[in-house]
Amino acid sequence: MEASRPPRILVVDDDGAVQVSLALLLKQSGFDALCCDGPAAALDLLAREPVDLVLQDMNFSLQTSGAEGLALLAEIRKQYPTVPVLLMTAWGSIALAVAGIKAGAANFFTKPWDNAQLVDLIQATLELGTLDAAGPGRKALDSQFDFHGIVGEHPRLLRVLATIGQVARTRAPVLILGESGTGKELVADAIHHNSPRVDQAIVKINMGAVTPTLFESEMFGHVRGAFTDARSDRKGHIACADGGTLFLDEIGELNRGDQVKLLRVLQDQRYQPVGASRSEQADIRVVSATNRELAELVASGDFREDLFYRLNLITIRLPPLRERRSDIPLLARHIAAGVADSYGLGEVTLSPGALDWLGAQPWPGNIRQLKQTLERTLLLAGKSQLTQHDFAAAGSLDDAGGAPKLGLDGMTLEQVERRMIEQALDQHGGNITRVAKALGLSRTALYRRLERHGLAESDAGAEE
Repeated sequence: MEASRPPRILVVDDDGAVQVSLALLLKQSGFDALCCDGPAAALDLLAREPVDLVLQDMNFSLQTSGAEGLALLAEIRKQYPTVPVLLMTAWGSIALAVAGIKAGAANFFTKPWDNAQLVDLIQATLELGTLDAAGPGRKALDSQFDFHGIVGEHPRLLRVLATIGQVARTRAPVLILGESGTGKELVADAIHHNSPRVDQAIVKINMGAVTPTLFESEMFGHVRGAFTDARSDRKGHIACADGGTLFLDEIGELNRGDQVKLLRVLQDQRYQPVGASRSEQADIRVVSATNRELAELVASGDFREDLFYRLNLITIRLPPLRERRSDIPLLARHIAAGVADSYGLGEVTLSPGALDWLGAQPWPGNIRQLKQTLERTLLLAGKSQLTQHDFAAAGSLDDAGGAPKLGLDGMTLEQVERRMIEQALDQHGGNITRVAKALGLSRTALYRRLERHGLAESDAGAEE
């Protein structure tokens, strides 16, 4: 973008009223606006005029499949890869908007829109759009930022790291999306460690583990005498994060009632401890994460739209391990060295055959599953060099122990998750506490997954 002119934004919508409304809002906010009513006109304008961002509708005819919108998005991404695209949609088409984001759109907003929120989204997207399309190399990023613990050089990961570096210095809320085991907590740590808040605490809360009855006490704290067991004042998570970062993991597990309470805090940075007579101020930067598609939860009524907009000004999507396979050798060596050091095993290497085998696996559990596989094989093999045979032998012990090996080919992530839960329930005799621990989940999060997969009725709910 030329420094001498304001950002130029192209509005693509076949509704003239939408064009006029957006053009007026953009001009009032200091942007130049161009408008057109369809894909052909949009591509013609892009060929003739420099454009910094596109606001694009998903449908341009009586058909509402979104095929035209996705086709236009694909063409813009192909011809103008540095120009970010924000999609316009209705809540009834959230799944379509999510598909658009996965196809390369920067984000989406809904009709009707909130003017202030849309302007904030446009400004944040323009700032991120200044990143080089090719992306900086890993060495260049490491020379500027602290990304310890995040291993890899795949272009999609480097783009994530560059985004972290650019947004970390702000106080903008960040939503991290990604499958289980992709490293969302490491990204939250990186945002905090590269921010002006690095000298203060990053407070991490698993929202799936906070029960509704304890939500206010856990988050806001309480004063002495607020309830029977409140023998002294207690600071909540928000007070502990004052001046620092509040990381809300598994935000998609938060129930609707508690979403309202959290929204009030995010709106004015004030909270009231249980039993207190006045509210307190908190200076917090919020980073949240989920392995669920939060926009789809909004569309289904399970997540509040206003809270969603408070959380996702900046959205970071982590690629699953199967989409960055070139990083698997780097990750495997890094993990193996760390595991060997923690167990005092000395130096450990991986044979080329072992690396090829690791690189060919589906890894539905992503980096977490890769680490578990390496750790188990290292401990069972007892060798300084691991081969493909060692991994196969370690895996075959599951069969010998009576636990059937999972057949993952062709299964969706939801199917894999259900199979793993069923297997853990069988292995631990339905004991919820042990199953949750084995799967690395809170009991609350496990209960919700049991309900989602239709396993709640068959589960006896055994406890220790």
